[in-house]
Amino acid sequence: MIVMDSKDQLTVDVIAKIAQGKMSIINASKLLNKSRRTIERYLQRYHKIGIQFVIHGNAGRAPVNKIPDTLKRQVQALIKEKYYDFNLQHLAELLETTEGITVRRETLRSWAHDIHHVKRAKRRRSQVRKRRERMESAGLLLQMDGSPHLWFGDKKSCLIAIIDDATSEVHAEFYRSETTEGCMKVMRTYIEKRGLFKALYVDRAGIFGGPKRCNFSQMQRACKELGIEIIFANSPQGKGRVERSFDTFQDRLVPELRLRGITDMKSANDYLQHVFIPEYWSKKVAVKAKNIKSEFTPVPAHICLDAICVQKEYRKIRRDHTFCYNNKMYLIDSPLSHSIVSQKLEVRKQFDGNFSVYFANRQLQVAELVEPVKPTEYGMEVQRKLDTVELAAQLGNTREAARQTGCSRKTIAKYRQQLQDGGPLALKRIHKPEYRHTNRIDEDVEAKVLATTLEKPYLSSNQMAGELKREHGISISHSTIRNIWLRESLNTIALRKAKSEVTTAHQNKKE
Repeated sequence: MIVMDSKDQLTVDVIAKIAQGKMSIINASKLLNKSRRTIERYLQRYHKIGIQFVIHGNAGRAPVNKIPDTLKRQVQALIKEKYYDFNLQHLAELLETTEGITVRRETLRSWAHDIHHVKRAKRRRSQVRKRRERMESAGLLLQMDGSPHLWFGDKKSCLIAIIDDATSEVHAEFYRSETTEGCMKVMRTYIEKRGLFKALYVDRAGIFGGPKRCNFSQMQRACKELGIEIIFANSPQGKGRVERSFDTFQDRLVPELRLRGITDMKSANDYLQHVFIPEYWSKKVAVKAKNIKSEFTPVPAHICLDAICVQKEYRKIRRDHTFCYNNKMYLIDSPLSHSIVSQKLEVRKQFDGNFSVYFANRQLQVAELVEPVKPTEYGMEVQRKLDTVELAAQLGNTREAARQTGCSRKTIAKYRQQLQDGGPLALKRIHKPEYRHTNRIDEDVEAKVLATTLEKPYLSSNQMAGELKREHGISISHSTIRNIWLRESLNTIALRKAKSEVTTAHQNKKE
């Protein structure tokens, strides 16, 4: 049985009319949009085998270059089990290098679509933006930013990257978060590798001196001392070079780290620096600058990166040549030819926690002052009470002791009695006693007010005061009743009615 579509049927009808002499070859070529030679060839085959000429000889046969189904199933199994988070181009490269399987990207796309397993690209609403060309020379402008993401393991970390706008040369490191320490270390490593650059393009984060820290920023101060200008971007798209690099890192680096079982930061940084950036980024992403001359300059001899890429704080020297830092007192031990009282010291804190003190770019020796602490056997709370009782005994005047210690004479008398009855340990407060103000009404009166309230929840405070006077002979103001209601959350009729119903139901259940 021969199955033909409409196009094949038309071809058969036209060739049959030529064979019957009802149509010329020229008209047939125009009608079928074929050459005269093709029409003649169709006619020859029609005379030889009939209408079967319209069916191609390879119909129903497998192509010679068809990929075996076993290979297709093998790749689909690898996609499901091992390479499920790789994009198609990355997958094609990885299959060739690690599995020894060479398959085109479009073939992989069709195979992945068959198993409904395609990593789709992010789709965002397009915006009209003006394209900015790359800088002509390397070192003119570098972009810097951090990307918090689940890069490896089960905890989020931040990849801080600095990238050259002209060449896309990148340096990146993993840190716990986007901090001053991380940004300064990444910038310093890049400077040691390439040299000083002209400008740094960043967002308006407080780390770089944005609105949250516009008065002072360690990164801003370090860049100023190095002669690097900081430029703030008004939108993420402004520094699109580094933003798009994070898309590539998240798309390629995350599955590679997972595939190699890397879950700690040290191993992730080693793989990033020694494998991913040299073998992929430097070869396939980085480009050549339009201008061969580089704008990077060597670090001058008078600039010490150890003295600049640190956290600096300033302290004022007191009259006794001491200063306070990190809630501790320090004394200047260095020999001085003249007094430097009221001058400012520069405290340089390293990222490992150590610090050094400088004055006029000269390092000073300092020693920590440790104030003697009075030993106590029973704790600070008991010792304070013992000191109060001892002071009253020394002065022989409880009033004066109360004035100096800030507690009442009644409290001192209570401490003295507790000390006589149970010794020093009796002064230790085990739990906070329940305090009841002396002006507060008696507990039995308050209980009768609450009981009457639950019996008659619709009465107002004035009506409740009259009811208590008539029934129980209790004289109480309506404001006191209101205070009791507020304390017990019964200040509205709805609350009093609900509490009354709950109490009544509970009593009935007991009976």
